[in-house]
Formats: sequence, C-alpha cells, structure tokens
Amino acid sequence: MNLPKQLALVFMLGTLVACSSTRMSPAPVVDRTSSRASSVEPAPPGFYRVKRGDTLLRIALDHGQSYRDIAEWNNLNDPNLIEVDQLIRVVPPKSSARLEIRKDKPEPRKEPVKPIADANKDLARTKPELKSEPKPEAKAPTVADTAPKADTLASSSLRLTWPSKGEVVERFDEGKNKGIGIAGKEGDPILAAADGKVVYAGNSLRGYGNLVIVKHDNTYLTAYAHNKTLLVKEGEMVKRSQRIAEMGATDANRTKLHFELRKNGKPVDPTAYLQ
Repeated sequence: MNLPKQLALVFMLGTLVACSSTRMSPAPVVDRTSSRASSVEPAPPGFYRVKRGDTLLRIALDHGQSYRDIAEWNNLNDPNLIEVDQLIRVVPPKSSARLEIRKDKPEPRKEPVKPIADANKDLARTKPELKSEPKPEAKAPTVADTAPKADTLASSSLRLTWPSKGEVVERFDEGKNKGIGIAGKEGDPILAAADGKVVYAGNSLRGYGNLVIVKHDNTYLTAYAHNKTLLVKEGEMVKRSQRIAEMGATDANRTKLHFELRKNGKPVDPTAYLQ
C-alpha cells in the first residue's frame, strides 16, 4: 500500500473514533426547579404546598381527610391533576366552621326573664315566687359548658376492635412503621375496627396495595392495606366488626394486614386503642 492511501486510511479511522467518543458523552441535565423551589413561600395554616411525587390521596391521608373533600374544597375537577408548588386547602373552609359556632351560641342568649321582671316590678313585689323563675334559666350555660366536654369525650374514647385475629409481627414505630403488621393466611377476613364511612377503596397509593380507608369522625381514620380483595366501596357506611376485605399480599413481601390509625392525619400507635 502506497503512502497516500495509508494516510487516507489513518485519517478515516481517526474521524470514526472522534465521532464515537462524542456520542458517548450525554448532554448535561439542568434542574430548573431548584432555583424556583428556594423562592416558594411556605404554606399558610390550613393549607399544604404540593411537592414532587405527591398525590391527592397521600395528602388526604396525611391530613386525616377524604381526598374527595379536599378536591371539593379546592374546586379540583380531576383529583389526579395537581401541580408541584400548588397550594391545597386541607381543612374545611371557614364558612363551615362559622356555621358550627353559630349553632352553639343561641341557647345561652335565650334569657328574656330579666326584661320582663324589670317591666313588672309591682307584680314581682306582690308575688315573690316569680323571682325564682330566672334561676332555672341559669341552667342553660351549664348545658353549653358541658357540650364541648361531650365532644372531647367522644373523640378521646375511641375504642377499636381488632381488624384481624392473627399475630402482630410488626410493631408501630413513628419513624419507620406508621402502623402494625398482623400476619395471617390469604383470604382471612379483615374487619372494620369501628363504625365509619369508607372514604377510599382502591390501589392508587404506592406501597399499600389494595387499600381501604375508613373515617370514623373528624379526628380519627383507619387504614387497612395489602388486601387480596376489597368488599366495600367508597361512600359506604360500615359497622364495627363488619367484613370489609380479605387478607392478601398486594404490594407486600408476605401475606399480612398493615393496619394504621391516624389522629388528625398523624399516625399513632393503634394498640393503645384496640380492645
């Protein structure tokens, strides 16, 4: 092979090597969210700012609410469409709270006895027994005072029945495990721990498999995860010890029930409430 042909061959090989090395170096990735995230204001009380990877169902569970209620409070036509940095209301609007307050206040104000007594002093003098009439009216504030105590008692006296008869194989750990794990066999009955309303029945929440969430009042809800089959639907009212699912191993490494109790959205140890 003569010299010109050798030089041409060397030039072609060098060009191919250069091209192949250029293709192997990836284009740089620019994170355009880092600078924006630093300027985002914190969410005000009663609201939550959406983070990357959030779902409305996860937000609802973490705040002890129904995802349908949160969608309604925020006028979300599609609960699956939320955006990073979006501000989401996670407590009922103030208008509903004001209505509850107005219901409690009329009773103590119903004390028309004093104006009548002042306008009829002569009648009060001739009939002293009428002076005792205002005293029964004084009982109204006592009833009003006891009403909040009744609400507190109702929320603090929550008693749960065991949702499964199996052995507890995983204990509650606030930092690692948000509930308890109860072992069993596939198809074992899963029971509602208390009366309530089914606010979710599905498998959209990652890590929970086939999941049922029951809301018992404005404070507490329970979650039943990894089921094989769900026997209830959203919106259905359930009774204590009612069969709501069958045990399984969906999204889990073994057949078990993962059982959570949430108080105002915060996981608490359910064994303190189980009977």
